[in-house]
Amino acid sequence: MLKVLVSGCLGGAPIRFNETGVPVSSPIWRRWASEGRLVSLCPELAVGFPVPRPPAEIVAGSAADVLDGRARVHEVSGRDVTELFRAAARRALDRAIQSGVALAVLVDGSPTCGSTYIHDGTFTGVTVAGRGVAAEALRRHGIPVFAHHELDRAAATLADLERRTDRD
Repeated sequence: MLKVLVSGCLGGAPIRFNETGVPVSSPIWRRWASEGRLVSLCPELAVGFPVPRPPAEIVAGSAADVLDGRARVHEVSGRDVTELFRAAARRALDRAIQSGVALAVLVDGSPTCGSTYIHDGTFTGVTVAGRGVAAEALRRHGIPVFAHHELDRAAATLADLERRTDRD
């Protein structure tokens, strides 16, 4: 059975930077949970960030630029947390590989897990199309990444991957 890496805050655990979680009410999610497919991880907590924690955003570049050393991740105070975010991305990728996940469903908007949008680095609430650092690392490794609001697409991809696996 193929596994799905999911952001630790999905399902409602109050571990986001502001002590909230993201509830997921979907038959797909419930089925995956009952089948034991979900591999939950908060990459930020895995590298020692506390709850609550200051907001962080990718500054002057993209997640790819962060991974390649051309952009930084800063907290709202200006503290540079780039190396922690790179470590969080490595932790997510390691967990995905060790668990044999086929795809990831991550909370959108996060500088770590965002897959369709992130904040623009100005700490003004403005969002832009883009990915978080862990989402980018997973995609670079060939692991499809979906936002938590794309469960239908994720389920279709998982079903397709399982059909291919059954044929091999």
